[in-house]
Amino acid sequence: MQKLIYGIGAFLTLLIIVGFALPRTHKVEVSVEIDAHPATVFALVNDFRQFSLWAPWTHTDPNARFLLSGAIRGEGAVMTWDGAIIGNGNQVITQSRPYEYVAIAMSPGEPSEARSWFQLAPGVGTTIITWGFEVDYGMNIVGRYFASMLGAVVARDYFEGLGALKDLAESLPGADFSDIEIEHIVVEAEDIAYLSATSRPEPAAIAEAMGKAYFQILNFIDENALVDAGAPLSITRDFSGTELAFDAAIPLRGMTDNTPHNTSGVKIGKTYAGPVIRVRHIGSYRSLGTTHRKISAYLAALGIERAGAAWESYVSDPGKVPANELQTYIYYPIKPNL
Repeated sequence: MQKLIYGIGAFLTLLIIVGFALPRTHKVEVSVEIDAHPATVFALVNDFRQFSLWAPWTHTDPNARFLLSGAIRGEGAVMTWDGAIIGNGNQVITQSRPYEYVAIAMSPGEPSEARSWFQLAPGVGTTIITWGFEVDYGMNIVGRYFASMLGAVVARDYFEGLGALKDLAESLPGADFSDIEIEHIVVEAEDIAYLSATSRPEPAAIAEAMGKAYFQILNFIDENALVDAGAPLSITRDFSGTELAFDAAIPLRGMTDNTPHNTSGVKIGKTYAGPVIRVRHIGSYRSLGTTHRKISAYLAALGIERAGAAWESYVSDPGKVPANELQTYIYYPIKPNL
């Protein structure tokens, strides 16, 4: 019996010595190339709400509960989970460099703390994304022994996740929105005189229809002793592919109880009030469509829902400013808290 005890002791001692000789850290990295711009891919990994659309464990444990807190996206965003299969834990985004890098601390402050990261590199119209995982087992000898097995499981799950991320990213609008500045602001309603109009979706036809509408609106303002109070607006109402329906509008002030609000032509109304995204477009009106496509790609990538008709505010006077210097603000109403 004594020899057996000595043998077991020697074996355990050997296990401990070998265990401490094993690496205390274990690292896994997997990569995939996605046919989407880095801006789109970044949006899907920098926001835990979007993360949940493709991450593998949401399918592994479909009944698990996921709670989000902290920042909406980027640094400070927190996800907490509790499931019968995946257990419980939390992770927080600790670093976020637009279109390049996202770092995540997993179960921060706990003995099982680990980190993961996404490294993005642009290809030719594509994104090469690397998803990495690293854990420091410290004095946990058992963890060191099981590190290689855990690494294989993590690599498998990460490959599966990147495959789902690829499918999702490639299904979204393909415009690259990384070169536009997008503001999230809240706007107040303002009084406007507006006229509904339609046009073929061609720059010359749209310009002609708008010119006629603004002429009528300005006559209405003069006839009713009103004052125009801002840049002309165009509020998109419908687009069928062959016809564009819009409201040409001009902000105004000076209304009285006698001001007609609903004539056969020009009407009085108010603009949208609430949260919007705003983008400043510099250049010809002919390139506005490209900026709108970029905004649509941004909204889709971040999962932001629209809350009304978009509009344009033509800040510059095209009669005085060169086409390549024209300034236009584009507004998209969005649902709150996004």
